[in-house]
Amino acid sequence: MKIFRFSFLMLAATLMLAACGSNDGVSSATGWNYNDPEWGGFDVTGVTEQGTAPGLVFIEGGSFVMGHVSEDNRYSWNNNPHTVTVSSFYMDECEVSNLNYCEFIYWMQRAYGEEYPEKVAAIMPDTAAWRDRLAWREGFVDFYLRSPNYADYPVVGVSWEQAQEFCIWRTDRVNEMVLVDMGIIELDQESLGTNAFQTDVYLAGRYEGETRRGLEDLNPSAGGEDRQVRKADGILFPYYRLPTEAEWEFAALGLIGNTYDERVTEHKTYPWAGQSLRSANKKYYGQFLANFKRTRGDAMGVAGNLNDGWDYTCPVKWYFPNDYGLYNMAGNVSEWCMDVYRKTVNPVGGDDMDPYRGNIYRTPELDEDGEVFIGDDGKMVYKDEEFQANRRNYRQANNVNYLDGDRASNLDNWRDLETEDEDEFGGEEETVEEEEEVEEAGMSPDDAETNRMYRRISDGKDNPTSSLVNNKVRVVKGGSWKDRAYYLQAGTRRYYDQNKSTSWIGFRCAMDRLGSRVK
Repeated sequence: MKIFRFSFLMLAATLMLAACGSNDGVSSATGWNYNDPEWGGFDVTGVTEQGTAPGLVFIEGGSFVMGHVSEDNRYSWNNNPHTVTVSSFYMDECEVSNLNYCEFIYWMQRAYGEEYPEKVAAIMPDTAAWRDRLAWREGFVDFYLRSPNYADYPVVGVSWEQAQEFCIWRTDRVNEMVLVDMGIIELDQESLGTNAFQTDVYLAGRYEGETRRGLEDLNPSAGGEDRQVRKADGILFPYYRLPTEAEWEFAALGLIGNTYDERVTEHKTYPWAGQSLRSANKKYYGQFLANFKRTRGDAMGVAGNLNDGWDYTCPVKWYFPNDYGLYNMAGNVSEWCMDVYRKTVNPVGGDDMDPYRGNIYRTPELDEDGEVFIGDDGKMVYKDEEFQANRRNYRQANNVNYLDGDRASNLDNWRDLETEDEDEFGGEEETVEEEEEVEEAGMSPDDAETNRMYRRISDGKDNPTSSLVNNKVRVVKGGSWKDRAYYLQAGTRRYYDQNKSTSWIGFRCAMDRLGSRVK
């Protein structure tokens, strides 16, 4: 952390010099001087490379064959091999630990516990997820999350929604630290709740915390006043987020150590080379390379000669890392991905560059004065974009169902969607019964469309039910402590309800890489 902070202080010094006019660059387009108030004061930062945020490892992207490369033992056929390209990005070296998550809980309790206790309740892990009706695990229920003995073990009992909230909180705390270290804002421990630092609120110019100094505003119209940090300064980090399924699988395989002259010499099944689950290294010969269940009833081996050494979870920094330096990309806990689950990973016509299903484009809500709207809890309020009639790359905000059989995906002329006599659900007129069913279930129009697509006859008497596939299930990757070896394969995929949690699903964060794709 000291090295990280020192590097950012050096970066801050460079930025301050650039902002103060030491950059004597000249525009290649106009010939005007950059960073010169006499020539308009257009700021050009000296930052050209993105720094590495706390906990992350750089993942150099590239092309790879995503999907199963061995027999599909369960005959699910839901990850057939296909070639895609993943851009360079960052990913957590380790799974998010109990200690990391307890810090999150502590901060949320301090910030919102008194005024908004529901926010704290919403992010609390479900410790009862450890329970099983025919097993004794009350020790885990009572102590796993809080005991220092498990501080470095992966947090579990966390839903996809809670993992998302952790990512937002982590982004804000890291960017707050950057601005504090640069002397731009005060580290005010009383600025909690609605006054707490939030990255998007700050960038929107609505942060009300204590500011020490800003960057010099070179705009002649500014009258010598300082300005706040902008995106264009390259100081603040992009957002922490969950990895996409393609990113997760790409990072797990670690093909960077398995290529020669742009050729993949052996397509890996696991995060390590070969088909064995044991180490071939002479020093560690025969030791297991991941935490998993070898067979029914054998979770850790025989006393005096344990195989993988762990019955349930193990510390997040255990076993050998893969060629990217990532730990436990197979076994220990399965991990949440961003994607909404569909059986077809990359449908015909789907994008082969950074594929992802789940886009719902949002825009900030504006108040009556045209300013971004800040809710009572101090957070910015977002809404889905309006229908984009004149765009060619997308028309609607919610694209979860795109190329998945919904009506909008199959329209040859998007204007049909605007002019036809449609009901509020964006499709052909529904029967009264269907409209009542949607209303009673509290479904959005897009969820209702998905429900119709995956509806099936369950009892042969025309009583319709929905399958487990819907817009609220997310992709889960990687095997866990309770899984057999099949689930350790990088290509294996499962899904789980985004609002539910288990004792075998955890998560790790990712971040976009801005600019160059190599370091």
